[in-house]
Amino acid sequence: MLGLFITGTGTEVGKTYVAAMIARTLVATGVRVGVYKPVASGCRREGDQLVAEDAELLWQAAGRPGTLEQVCPQRFELPLAPPRAASAEGRQVDRELLRTGLQIWKEQSDFVLVEGAGGLMSPLSDSDYNADLAADLGFPLVVVAANELGTINATLQTLITAGAAAPKLPIAGVVLNQTSKQTDDSAASNADDIASRCGVPLLATVGYQAQSFANEIDWIALASGC
Repeated sequence: MLGLFITGTGTEVGKTYVAAMIARTLVATGVRVGVYKPVASGCRREGDQLVAEDAELLWQAAGRPGTLEQVCPQRFELPLAPPRAASAEGRQVDRELLRTGLQIWKEQSDFVLVEGAGGLMSPLSDSDYNADLAADLGFPLVVVAANELGTINATLQTLITAGAAAPKLPIAGVVLNQTSKQTDDSAASNADDIASRCGVPLLATVGYQAQSFANEIDWIALASGC
């Protein structure tokens, strides 16, 4: 099974936005793309249902494969780390389901994109961090970083964390994402600094609200470790 695990240097860096761009790129070439958001909090309530906005965006980008329930089988309402949000509802995150929820996508997809919740050391369950799940699933990491002041430190820390917490996990590279219309002085030089300091490929620099990647990226080869 080919796939990528999309993580970020923190919250609100555009993981879903970038993952959706990857999904659309692959779908346009005829690849059957599965999308999996193992757990989400901060979901909106619609009647008696909770809807994960990130999962919905991924699902749309991939051409609506499967069901939204399969995209994100564990959803909680409060905008807290999933185990805290679950506890507030008198529930627990099912750590086994975090992993087995991927099976349906293995059966009906050529390629799967898994999006974590927060950064690598954000907790997913009472005993799991994103790094633990990423290591168990085994897909190469794509690290999404916001193109803003401080991103060099945040990106390096994420890569160091990946090496320490999941040393056998390949890192496909970094995507630098412009999250705001307003830029600071670092935006012009962050790409060069990340490319020269991080030791992994800078895959792309994504402009604000860009709909496609400016450069061609072989996501299949990255997922294959090529």
